[in-house]
Amino acid sequence: MSKRMFVKGNEAVALGALAAKCQCYFGYPITPQNDIPEFMSRELPKRGGEFVQAESEIAAANMLLGAAAAGIRAMTSSSSPGISLKQEAISYMAGSELPGVIVNMNRGGPGLGDIGPSQGDYFQATKGGGHGDYRLLVLAPGTVQEAYDLTIQSFDLAFKYRNPVMILGDAILGQMKEPITPWEPQIEPEAGKNWHLDGANQREPRIIKSLYLEDGALATHNLKLAKKYEQMKKEIRFEEFLTEDASLIIVAYGSIGRIVKSTIRKLRTLGHKVGLIRPITLYPFPSEVLFSLAKQGKKFLTIEHNLGQMVEDVQLAICQVAKTEFYGHLPGNLPTPNDFEQPILNALEK
Repeated sequence: MSKRMFVKGNEAVALGALAAKCQCYFGYPITPQNDIPEFMSRELPKRGGEFVQAESEIAAANMLLGAAAAGIRAMTSSSSPGISLKQEAISYMAGSELPGVIVNMNRGGPGLGDIGPSQGDYFQATKGGGHGDYRLLVLAPGTVQEAYDLTIQSFDLAFKYRNPVMILGDAILGQMKEPITPWEPQIEPEAGKNWHLDGANQREPRIIKSLYLEDGALATHNLKLAKKYEQMKKEIRFEEFLTEDASLIIVAYGSIGRIVKSTIRKLRTLGHKVGLIRPITLYPFPSEVLFSLAKQGKKFLTIEHNLGQMVEDVQLAICQVAKTEFYGHLPGNLPTPNDFEQPILNALEK
């Protein structure tokens, strides 16, 4: 049995990457994710991997692209404005069907904002922050253990779909310390990995590209990508908490979902029938479970650490039969369970 460890969320991400046999890490310092490159710079070389502090976020993302093209398990990480600088390379990776793991420990914005917690990057992560028609698989851990678990799984998903996968955390998760139970995954050789570049020795050359200039070629390629994104719906994950008898369903993800869960426990002791859906995959989004609950006549309140982003996906999921109220905790401020009591009570009264 694995020994329990007391670590930060950022350290759990790094430990998960090592467990997943990440071979290369490329990064550039930015708060509040700096524990990840610090940890990887110390531990990855011990395991035969390569750590590179790039000259910029742009360089780090393009190094990730290069490693991915060689079929290497590789990762980069940053926080909000740093992720913005990586968007061109991320779009190129999606267009070239290259696997890679990108971690965003979200901080306040827009612009440089501050180093406090926020969920202001939901749109960027789930709608495609770069150019063109593409999607990322987006996983949103709510605990330090989930940060470890989902990082391991993100490498498998990246290679399964030949697509970038994003871990979307925040400053709360990244800096919070909790016990975790590490586990070692079974790393299977990627079946049929005949797309990567390893030198055309006694075989036909392989071409990895995202440029399609022939008549109709780009349309064909985008249709192929769209089918793959549809297949990703098989990976939908969410936590369902006390929804069966609830009259009001709270929808919240990541750290906020976890804090709201504590609020719900307290309100339950006071007789209020409140439940929670915490999306774990932000793309693909767990629309069907929300629609099913809406058809039962339940009311909805979406709570986010921003001015309203995921609420659009919630409303889209239930729009045929219901609407959702919204409460946004302002970015940069650290919320507590008490902060969500009155918004939930107000929604119950409505």
